[in-house]
Order: sequence, then C-alpha cells, then structure tokens
Amino acid sequence: MLQDKTAVVTGGTRGIGRAVVETFLKNGAKVVLFGSRQETVDQALSELKEEHPDWTVTGLAPDLTDYSSVEKAMGQVKNQYGRIDILVNNAGISARESIYEYDPEAFKKIMDLNVNGVFNCSKAVAPIMKGQGGGSMINISSMVSLYGQPAGCGYPASKYAVNGLTKSLARELGRDQIRVNAVAPGVTRTDMVAALPEDMVQRLAATIPYGRVGEPEEVANTVLFLASELASYVTGAVISVDGAAMC
Repeated sequence: MLQDKTAVVTGGTRGIGRAVVETFLKNGAKVVLFGSRQETVDQALSELKEEHPDWTVTGLAPDLTDYSSVEKAMGQVKNQYGRIDILVNNAGISARESIYEYDPEAFKKIMDLNVNGVFNCSKAVAPIMKGQGGGSMINISSMVSLYGQPAGCGYPASKYAVNGLTKSLARELGRDQIRVNAVAPGVTRTDMVAALPEDMVQRLAATIPYGRVGEPEEVANTVLFLASELASYVTGAVISVDGAAMC
C-alpha cells in the first residue's frame, strides 16, 4: 500500500509509533523513525533490522520542541531519500496530576512537545511536500481530546489543540494536495497499559462497549489507511479508534 513512499514517524521507538513503523515497512515504505534519544533510536533500529534485514529503516533523534533541530532532521531525510511522502506526528507525553498539584512547568512541557512538536514537524515538512506535489500528514490525537479526563488537564488540552491543527492545516494545505488527518486512540495496550495488573486491565476493558482494550497494530492500521491512496479524498478528519469507549 505504500510501495516506494518515504515516511517519517515521530515517537517511533515504542508503542503506537513502533507499530506504525512496522506496519509501514511491511507495506513497502522507507521509514525514518524519530526518537527522544539516540540510544533508544539505535536500539529500535537494531531490533527491526535483526528481524527484517531487507527493510529500509533509519532513525534520528531531533529535539521536536526546537524548530531548527526539526528542520535540520527533515532536511537530512529529504537529502537521503529525495522526498517525504508521509509524516506521522506521534510523539507525546501524558500526565494525571490534579489541577491542585499540577506544576505549571509540567503543563508547559506537555504543551511544548504535544503541540509545538506537531507544529514544528508540520511546518518543516509542508514545503517539502508542496514542492513534490503533495503528501499526507497524520497526527496522533486521543479520545480524551474529545471528552476530557478527570485529572491531568494538560494532556487532553494538548490533544484538543492537535485536533485544531489538523483541521486548520487540512484547509490551508489542501490546495497543495497535502492531506492532514488525525487518529484518536482509546485505551491501547502500550507499555503503560501492559504494565498494569491484569485485573485492572479487565476493569478498564469492562467500560468499553467492544469489550477489550485496543492493540497498537489496530491504531497503526488506521494510520496506514490515511497514509495510503485509499484515503485520497479524506482530509481534516479525526478518526476515533476506541471500541466506542466514549460514544
């Protein structure tokens, strides 16, 4: 589905981002994964190449909160592969503090990565995509962007902003044949959920109409659809992948 496409996936060393990287590679894409530290990037690359030596996958560790660092990294990708067809803005951090204990610096840190990081990557990639005649950006949002959560207001606020960026950039960049969409996962079996006791996971699953938590691969398959030509007229959408958790 992505043969000969070049993709950049931020937060691609683990969780949903890692699942997106593997799904893209299985579908013929060349992938550059971004991670927060070079050592975690190198570890992910080693694991991926050990399993599939024929996959074309490389990695970088730019500071997503610093535009010059992001611009330099995107330039490296463009120089190496000649184009960037797909950008997946997946990197992000969460929090659960009550407003009464919320450190303003922690709130700023969440907004800086979850919102400014998406803006920086999108701004750096947009002219590259425009110059080559188009592309696809997919932002990873969250179901809490639509419904909030009972603590840790910074995370849903940041993801609500991601939805706003998605819809606004879709309208602005459509004339340049750049599609911009978002995926809003529900409770997904990432490292954080996998570390929970199984009885707690079952209690979480009991609140979901579909009867279970989601798998990273299920989110990745939705991202794959949006990145592919199957979604050639889909832009400005925020697609929930949550088992009807908050319908």
